[in-house]
Amino acid sequence: MSIVNSRFPERVAILAPGLLGGSLLRALRERCEGIHLRVWARREEAAQQVGKAGIADLATTDLNEAVSGADFIVLCMPVEHMAAIARQLVKAPVSPGCVVTDVGSVKTSVVFALEQIFAASPLHFLGSHPMAGSEKAGFEVSRADLFEGASCLLTPTLLTDASALQVTRAVWEKVGCHLREISPEDHDRIVARVSHMPHLAAAVVTLAALHDHKDAASCIGNGFRDTTRVAAGDPELWRGIVAENRAEVLAALTEARDRFNELLAMLEKMDDKALRHFLHEAQLLRQSVPASP
Repeated sequence: MSIVNSRFPERVAILAPGLLGGSLLRALRERCEGIHLRVWARREEAAQQVGKAGIADLATTDLNEAVSGADFIVLCMPVEHMAAIARQLVKAPVSPGCVVTDVGSVKTSVVFALEQIFAASPLHFLGSHPMAGSEKAGFEVSRADLFEGASCLLTPTLLTDASALQVTRAVWEKVGCHLREISPEDHDRIVARVSHMPHLAAAVVTLAALHDHKDAASCIGNGFRDTTRVAAGDPELWRGIVAENRAEVLAALTEARDRFNELLAMLEKMDDKALRHFLHEAQLLRQSVPASP
């Protein structure tokens, strides 16, 4: 059935069943009675793992088989591999009017590339970024409630099909997300500062604390664990994210460097008043952050 005349997809293909793809699969299985769910995995072992879980109607390493007749496809692989998969989808036996979205942490480069690839095809693309995840990776740590209460950033453009936006919104709302629509450029500017730069900052803190002071690891408390949790994430995944959003990450790191320089100057002069103001401003800003779901 074409999704153009339907508010919610009937045949969903999830490509790459890691933490996000696997969690979306579990959430849709729990919440959508009668939905047909297919999974494509690059490795046979990953496809078998999904198959053994018994929550997909099909798990395969054959991309055409996975997306055959699909009316909604979700790209869950690293952002640098999405364009190559998109080129294959153009020739795949999908349902007319099929909507394609993704879960990538970078949008400007991905949206531009995929809109160009799908321009002369019957597929409709809309960028998505559910702000949910973990420093852990893989289908084995996926869970059905991962998206409950999480923000999901949608990045429509002038080329976005209205029905594709409607259906994509319906899917993310179904799994528990709160939605916000912003441009791909604003997405990358904001996410560089609230996700990408903090990840790199956690890596810096970890290296500064433990690289030359490994005996300190036995003395840490929850503050250090909370501050550096994301530094335990997959290095190759984060290398790709940072490379794709390099300009905005550089800008965010420069802003962070300027703040560190301010702090160093305060401590060198032992300027109590400035230090108190610095910490108080950070406290107020942190208190303004909504509580986690």
